[in-house]
Amino acid sequence: MRICFIIPSMTGGGAERVTANLANRLDEMGHEVKIMMTASDDVAYKLNDKITVEQIGERTHGSIMGRVQRIFTLRKYFKQNKDTVYVSMPTDTNMFAVMASMFLPVKLIISERNDPNQYGHKCLRDFLYRFAKKMVFQTEDARDCYSKRLQKVGRIIPNPICEEKLETYTGERSKRFVVVGRLEPQKNHKLLLEAFAEVAAKYKDYDLYLYGKGSLEQELKERCANLGIADRVHFEGFCSDVHKQIVDAAAYVLSSDYEGISNSLLEAMAMGIPVISTDCPIGGSRMLIENEKNGLLIPVGDRQALTDAMKYIIEHAEAAEKMGEEAKKVRERFSIQAVADAWLEYMKE
Repeated sequence: MRICFIIPSMTGGGAERVTANLANRLDEMGHEVKIMMTASDDVAYKLNDKITVEQIGERTHGSIMGRVQRIFTLRKYFKQNKDTVYVSMPTDTNMFAVMASMFLPVKLIISERNDPNQYGHKCLRDFLYRFAKKMVFQTEDARDCYSKRLQKVGRIIPNPICEEKLETYTGERSKRFVVVGRLEPQKNHKLLLEAFAEVAAKYKDYDLYLYGKGSLEQELKERCANLGIADRVHFEGFCSDVHKQIVDAAAYVLSSDYEGISNSLLEAMAMGIPVISTDCPIGGSRMLIENEKNGLLIPVGDRQALTDAMKYIIEHAEAAEKMGEEAKKVRERFSIQAVADAWLEYMKE
């Protein structure tokens, strides 16, 4: 099968990581895989040698002509490669791909990677999605945001885990809370910093490590200074070997206001790291975590609940370790092979 992923770029991010993992496994299964980037030539993830990577455009910066050109470039490619199955993500790219595929016999699957309710142009999106023939959702909650027709023809396929890349750890855990993700408003790092400030005041030997970059980095550093925790919070930036860096952490923390399925949360659980997460829309964390069995699930935006959860991890090390061991079972539910098989089955329908 010829399979082409359409995505803006392959820089650090959830959709990009899913694309890289799926592309590599599908290539290993003998399929011809291509990644078509519409806005950049950046590739932050390791891809198999046989995978073709092509850049077909630049960032439009809001230019109408740039966007029209992107649609025509995609449409031309669709016409010339009718024997290919296309997978597009995230939402903006889905919209371009749907417009480019209109009235063509194109095998296009669009994929929702975040909370549909947070998208800023829902009317336009929903109108264009009327022309989509196939769609993949991460959770039932995400599926229920769309029309009955898309719910009927779509499929729920979760994010995969590349378990062979993930080490586990045995022994005394370091006194570090860690988080991996873009430094953007969605992730609500401000809530995390406020909760950690209270934890840090009581537990002088625990630090917080943030892996990722984003527009709020300087603002968050200033917030750390104001809270008196600048020397206890470490901004590590994007890290290609982040799994090795966090494997012995006391706990992984997700403070997001909304998410699809967080890749970094899923991978932290697969590594056996105790996890704390907000029960954020669209239900991805709830899909992964059974509260107090394989992690701690807290209300969105609840600083005190987050503070208490971090203190619980520190004060109940044995219980935290048991939750981490239980969390490893996500490897079976979300293995890369199982997820790749689900995608292939849907592609062939």
